[in-house]
Amino acid sequence: MHRFYAAILGLTLLGATAPVWSEACPKALDFELRKLGGDETVKLCEAYRGQVALIVNTASRCAFTPQYEGLETLYERYRERGFVVLGFPSNDFGAQEPGSEQQVKDFCRLTYGVRFPMFEKTRAAEGRADPLYRALAEQAGEYPSWNFHKYLLDREGRVVGSYSSFTPPESSNLIRAIESLL
Repeated sequence: MHRFYAAILGLTLLGATAPVWSEACPKALDFELRKLGGDETVKLCEAYRGQVALIVNTASRCAFTPQYEGLETLYERYRERGFVVLGFPSNDFGAQEPGSEQQVKDFCRLTYGVRFPMFEKTRAAEGRADPLYRALAEQAGEYPSWNFHKYLLDREGRVVGSYSSFTPPESSNLIRAIESLL
């Protein structure tokens, strides 16, 4: 059997277990993170590889907080075509996400009907960013400067766009970029 097919199937070849795509995990998705307000962890690479992803640092007490509604609309409109929004609450900018993870989760669900995946609180600001946000910033060439900064990843997990907080989810530029990747 060819080594390529053995790797795909995770079969043993010549007494060694072939890796199952671990080395091919895109840097921006090579993280295992906990779901917001829970104990379950998700390997981003396994869960979202092959999808177009919009990664957003969020906050519940920000002038941009109503963007949750637009993000949920994008998620609902395009998820069947391989699109996902991934939310990461952060208290880095203006201390606008001070609550517990459960409070954030409840707020998002009850106030904006958020169903897109949300993950543990993170650090997104330059100089103290968590590894995920360092990887995103390295590829994009910029860190978020405020809440609701958006990174767009293509199906190969590469950052192909970086959008400031002032770019709403309804932006025609953002929608065109998402549609071009689907």
